[in-house]
Amino acid sequence: MLRQAIGGVTRSNFLTVVSEDLWWNIIDASTSFGPSTREALRRSRHLNFRGEKIRVAWKLGMASSVLRALGASLLLLTLFRSSSCDDLFGGMLYPRESESREIKSLDGVWKFRTAPVGEIDSGFEGKWVESGLSYVGGAGPLLDMPVPSSFNDITTNASLRDYYGWAWYEKSFFAPSSWSKGLRVFLRFGSAHYFTKVWVNGKAVMNHTGGHLPFEAEVTPFLSFGATGANILTVVINNTLTPHTIPQGSVQYKYDPDKYPPGYVVYSYTFDFFNYAGIHRPVLLYTTPRTYIEDITINTTITDGKAEVAFDIGVNLDDNSVQPPPDCEVSLIDGSTDGAFLDEEIALSRATGCAGILNVPNPKLWWPYTMHPEPGHLYTLKVRLITEECCGDVYRLPVGIRTIYWNETSFLINDKPVYLRGFGRHEDSHIRGKGLDLPLVTRDHSLLRWVGANSYRTSHYPYAEEIMDFADRMGFLIVDECPGVNLDNFDDELLERHKVVMSELVRRDKNRASVVMWSIANEPRSQKKAADAYFRAVVNHTKTLDPSRPITMATAQSWSVVEHVKTLDTSRPVTSAINKPFRTDKAAQHLDIIGVNRYNSWYSDTGHLEVIQQAVESEMTRWNEKFNKPIFMSEYGADAVSGLHTLPESVWTEDYQVTLMKNHFKAFDNLRAKGFFIGEMIWNFADFATAQGTTRVVGNKKGVFTRERQPKASARLLRERYLELAEKLDGFPSD
Repeated sequence: MLRQAIGGVTRSNFLTVVSEDLWWNIIDASTSFGPSTREALRRSRHLNFRGEKIRVAWKLGMASSVLRALGASLLLLTLFRSSSCDDLFGGMLYPRESESREIKSLDGVWKFRTAPVGEIDSGFEGKWVESGLSYVGGAGPLLDMPVPSSFNDITTNASLRDYYGWAWYEKSFFAPSSWSKGLRVFLRFGSAHYFTKVWVNGKAVMNHTGGHLPFEAEVTPFLSFGATGANILTVVINNTLTPHTIPQGSVQYKYDPDKYPPGYVVYSYTFDFFNYAGIHRPVLLYTTPRTYIEDITINTTITDGKAEVAFDIGVNLDDNSVQPPPDCEVSLIDGSTDGAFLDEEIALSRATGCAGILNVPNPKLWWPYTMHPEPGHLYTLKVRLITEECCGDVYRLPVGIRTIYWNETSFLINDKPVYLRGFGRHEDSHIRGKGLDLPLVTRDHSLLRWVGANSYRTSHYPYAEEIMDFADRMGFLIVDECPGVNLDNFDDELLERHKVVMSELVRRDKNRASVVMWSIANEPRSQKKAADAYFRAVVNHTKTLDPSRPITMATAQSWSVVEHVKTLDTSRPVTSAINKPFRTDKAAQHLDIIGVNRYNSWYSDTGHLEVIQQAVESEMTRWNEKFNKPIFMSEYGADAVSGLHTLPESVWTEDYQVTLMKNHFKAFDNLRAKGFFIGEMIWNFADFATAQGTTRVVGNKKGVFTRERQPKASARLLRERYLELAEKLDGFPSD
């Protein structure tokens, strides 16, 4: 497999790693070049072969659109190769201050530039890292860019909104002199989309592929401390998606001279949300002692009213120390993780080897919202390394004690059946895009409680850790979804990337009480033959990482009404021009719980609200009959433009959205009575941005709240529905 570190990227040195045979395979296989172009490239004197390697002499004046297209194609092929699962090591504990740890935020306004259109590698060729973004020529304007945020909507420039390619960031900072004495310093990004390379003081320190999960590296050797001067942090991000990224995208080259200028490129993706890019989550420096707590894994069980908290602590040792490995002192405390109100120490255990079990005689369980008067109860697991030195590392981890169980018909928390009342959502807001916005996050979770929800999917990618903290504290059940949205090919390269993503996701969220399912995909083309082995492998891989939670996926594969009619009457032929083959999904058989996305009376039978109840009941029943697994409606809904009304109701109005929901509720109630239907999640919590298109009116309008988080008529209807269910099923007092 072709692999290439991203350091010192230029077209010329990138292409030197490509074998001659692979070069011709790329040209022959590319849909970007016609036969005459391929032949011209084969004969071109600008292709210089040296042994079994080749390079392109970019500086010999060959600046045509063909050459740019060729270079971009090969660049993407080389750049986005999946890393092996073996590249993952250690833990990914969220940075928390303690007696032994300090944190410094690098959030704020950074310097920002993009590479010029058609010269995407100019930042590497021009050595922007060495010169600094303020002193480069021939580039886009130097801008102020807030971090965290997406860069797309910060200015009024359409070219920046729609930009794809390399985007450059720069930030100066000081490192306290006290950090130079016996400490490690780590640089951590909550997320950046999609491919990221990081330098500190001109030295490459880390790369990361993927747009929604954290990454970090120790940067102690690269820093200047105290009065020695400021440090320069340089970050470059490429948001280009390809058939082998997760999620996927494509680049098309337009060669019609009557319609397009030379080198015209169109970038597209299949998913229905805007491909925001930038440094989306906090950037932090944090310190640890030389020997430090690297990872914590916990598992909770409850038997006869008593709880056990099993723990396994990973310790990273100081390579230069002659001291023996440390022991661990582990305590479970009924209080917060910030050091306040830690007044009731209910369990204490010292464990050689840093693995053991804490016994909790009368545990306060973690319950979902509306299932207990005090939902989301969290303990603090305090871990202290016992060393022969003065101060061992200390880390505090929030821990909820709860159990998960599922069978062919049910999903249970703490041995009590759960009916999901929730949403699909997006990290999305005006101006900030997908940048972390804590006021908005707080508002969203207040609205979730107001409406009576108990759950949501992190559709269609992992959400910020700060958002997950809200879910832990407030008692929301999370279907934790990876970015595998609308996957359209299932080869070995994509599979390896998918496994890496799941490894990173489980590593990050494995200890969260709120996370109750892993979702491995949303609406993949799982009717394809290759999807069988592909999703079997993804499920098996995820279960090796965490067997304690069920695996789910949101499928959109259709059940053919034609075949259903044949089961009712085999004596007559049935015909249809619109239905897909019956039971086409190849992935559902490998799941523990099946989520179904279906837009009855919106994308199908548009305007015909009367067909909803029968269609939903029939299809959900047949999913269960086929696979004998719990089913939930992971998406349904209709677009509604806020303030638009008609009588009688018609599509795009708030009235139509309300009636569509009411008819779904009738079906859901009947399905719930059958014993296998475990929940309903409407699409969407709030309106959100999408790529421009004739089926989108400035974004997707399926939200029950506007993008500004104000309620449509559907929000009040849903509140009535969810609170009624909470009272009926959970005994939650109505208001």
